[in-house]
Amino acid sequence: MSGTAAPSAQADESRAARSRHRRGRVAPVSSDGSVRYDTVILVPARNEEVGVFTSLDSLAKQSRRPDLIIVVVNNSTDRTREFAQQFADGENAPPTVVLNLDDNPHKKAGALNHGLDWLREAVGGRLTGAVRHVLVMDADTELHPKFLQRARNVIASDPELGGVSAACFGRTGLWRNPWQRYLLGMQIIEYGRAASARYRTDVHTMSGAGSFYRAEALQTLIDWRGEVFWEDHRNLVEDYETTLALKESGWKVTANELCIAYTDLMPTLRELIQQRERWSRGTVDTLRARGWTKVTWHSISTLILALVGSAYILGWGSRTLVAAARYGMAHAPLFWALIGFWVVYPALRVRKLGWKAMLVEALLLPELVYTVVRTYWLVSSVVKSYMTRVSAWK
Repeated sequence: MSGTAAPSAQADESRAARSRHRRGRVAPVSSDGSVRYDTVILVPARNEEVGVFTSLDSLAKQSRRPDLIIVVVNNSTDRTREFAQQFADGENAPPTVVLNLDDNPHKKAGALNHGLDWLREAVGGRLTGAVRHVLVMDADTELHPKFLQRARNVIASDPELGGVSAACFGRTGLWRNPWQRYLLGMQIIEYGRAASARYRTDVHTMSGAGSFYRAEALQTLIDWRGEVFWEDHRNLVEDYETTLALKESGWKVTANELCIAYTDLMPTLRELIQQRERWSRGTVDTLRARGWTKVTWHSISTLILALVGSAYILGWGSRTLVAAARYGMAHAPLFWALIGFWVVYPALRVRKLGWKAMLVEALLLPELVYTVVRTYWLVSSVVKSYMTRVSAWK
C-alpha cells in the first residue's frame, strides 16, 4: 500500500499551481517490444461472491483479451476469494493474480492502490514504458465483448487522452414484483439516458464500473501525489476524485457509448437512496474541498441547476395541479404546451432503449415520481455534506 498521506486542505488549495500540464508533451509508449503488458485489468472485490465469476468471465470473452487480470479481494467475509481463484485456475482464463487484503481502512481506493503497487513492483517500479493501459472495473459489472478493443481504439486516437469511461447500462429482468419492476425500470432508463447524453468532451466522472486508463496518465498521478486514488475514509467517490486529478494534471478524459458495461441495479428504494446519497454526497464533498476551478465549474453548475430545476418543477407542478383541480385548464395554453414538450422530449431521449422506455417517459407520472426521489437524495446529500462527518470504514 502507498504510504503517502491523504492530501491536506492546503494541498488541495495548491493543486492548480502544481498541476502537470502535459498538452503537447505526451510521448507515446515505445513500440519496440519493451512493453510487458498492453492491457492490465484491476478488479477490486468486496463480498462479491455472487457476481465476481461472471464479471471475470466477461474479461475472458473479450475480442481483445487482457494480458493480465489483478483481483484485489478487499475486506471480504464471503467466498469472493475462492471464486476468483477458481476463475484464475481455469484453463481458458487470461493470466490472473488474486491478491487478498484483509485489513484495508481505505475502502475501494485502498484496494485499487494495492493492486497498482503490486503491478508497479512486478514491472520494475514504474508503469510508463512497461504497461500501456489499465482498466479498472467493479466486480459486479460485465463488459461488452468488444469493450477492450473499442477502448484501445478510442484512447489511441488522441495522445492527450488519459482515460475512456464506459457507457453503463443496467441489467434487465431482475424484478420480482410490480414495485421492483418500476424501480429497476427507472434506473435502466436513467442509465440509458446518461449513456447517450454524457458530456463527452469533458466528462463529469470516469465510471467506477469500467474506466480504461492510459498507464502513463496513472503514473503521472503517482509522481505528483504518491498514489492514484486518494486514500482517505472521507473519499466516497474515488472515481470522481481521480477524474478531477487527471484533469488537473493536464490529461483529457472522455466517454464512448460503444464501450459498454452492464452493472447491477438497486432492487429496493432504501438501497437506491443509500447508493445515490453516497455518490452525491461524495461529489459535493469533493467539490467543496476544491472550490470553483476550471475543472470543477461544470460539475458545480450542473449540481446547482439540478437542485433549482427540481425545486421549480415540483413547486410549479404542485401549484399547477392544485389550480387545475379547482378551476380546470381549458384556458391555459402555456400549460398544455409544456405538457406536450415534456411528453415528447423525454420519450425521444430514450428512443435507443426501445418503445417501452419511450412509453414510460411519455406517461410523465413514472418520471415525476422518480424525480421526487432524486430530489430527496440530492438535497439530503448537500445537507449531510455540510452537517455530518463521514464515518470510518470498519
